[in-house]
Amino acid sequence: MGDFPLASPAAPAALDGRRVGERRLRGVVLELVWRHESISRADISRITGRSRSTVSEAVAGLLDTGLIREAGAGRSRGGRRPVILRFRDDARVILGVDIGATHVSVAVTDLRGRVLAWEDRSHDVREDPEGVDALLVALCDRTLAARSPTGSKLMGIGVGMPSPVDPKRPGRMSPRLYPAWRGRDAFGALGTRHGVPVYVDNDANLGAVAEHWWGNATGSDNFMYVKAGSGVGAGIVVDGKVYRGATGVAGEIGHVVVDGSGPPCVCGSRGCLATFVGTRALVARAQSLLQRYPGSALAGTTPLTIADVEAATLAGDPLALAVTHEAARYLGIALAGIINLMNLESIVVGGHLGRLGEHLLVPLRDAALSRTLVGSAASCQITTSQLGPQSVALGAATQVLLGALADPRLFQGATSR
Repeated sequence: MGDFPLASPAAPAALDGRRVGERRLRGVVLELVWRHESISRADISRITGRSRSTVSEAVAGLLDTGLIREAGAGRSRGGRRPVILRFRDDARVILGVDIGATHVSVAVTDLRGRVLAWEDRSHDVREDPEGVDALLVALCDRTLAARSPTGSKLMGIGVGMPSPVDPKRPGRMSPRLYPAWRGRDAFGALGTRHGVPVYVDNDANLGAVAEHWWGNATGSDNFMYVKAGSGVGAGIVVDGKVYRGATGVAGEIGHVVVDGSGPPCVCGSRGCLATFVGTRALVARAQSLLQRYPGSALAGTTPLTIADVEAATLAGDPLALAVTHEAARYLGIALAGIINLMNLESIVVGGHLGRLGEHLLVPLRDAALSRTLVGSAASCQITTSQLGPQSVALGAATQVLLGALADPRLFQGATSR
């Protein structure tokens, strides 16, 4: 990939005047303008402890990039009215890619997390890596062409994939989970094609990033995002940063054993959470209960899909509710142990279970509460994601933005494609 190798991202640290000497002042100024949306040079000088002339020099360089602009005079504090600086959210665009086991989704966002274009396609990702490559090219081109006609340059690409990510080889899918992808550098071609950096991370981690910045975990620095799809993963945020563990693979909650006598799992164990709440498990469970509920709306539906189960649950179908409540109980068992261990502020459930709202949350909270210490349970809010199917792609784009705010050189490498 030349100058733009695949990377595992790191979010920028919170601003502190004591740290200004450790980072380029221009980057500090840019992040301040982005965070405040509008701010004066005098305020930047006060926050950073740098002289106004030094700050003005940094601002002049940023004005030349088009990332910020002067937006008139602000309120006077006894002297000349200060000139207000504003961040241009439309100055660049970012591609966010969500690779799931059975789908490929692409979003184009501005620099404030607003989705400008979106494409989503079902695909057998597990067995068809070549098809995924072709589909990614088509969806990225289509979303870029459909974005708001501002002429904004592409700044970078974020990719979420349904696999643990090795920081040393971030483009490699787990060969155990995705044997057809063995030895493939999955997403490097994207960066080569578009001439921009590519950041790769686990999909649940990126769902957590999206929730932290734009969703139900805004303002929460210690929480967990659970993505329930074909598998089940978790993105854990500790002290405002995604926790990746010693080797970068933290959060594999789908392989927490919740019933030792349960069905076999692809990991080699039995009774893992994923074998009870993954999409295949829920569809299979609904099929096994059809004889008990002959009047169910799911009776006669062939082939039965997870979308059918979700729709029937939301409509109050007894069979679908039985499946959902059972899944909630198993998920509650797993979450209770994590709540007791980590004393989290909140847990956000996304993926197919996250779309079920109170139909899931009521039995899930009951199952977790009955197994947790009173203090831990009372302080942990369990909600479902409001970001919908765009959450991982949005998190992928957000991670690129955070990387650029930490290192403004990424803005300078943006292309016009």
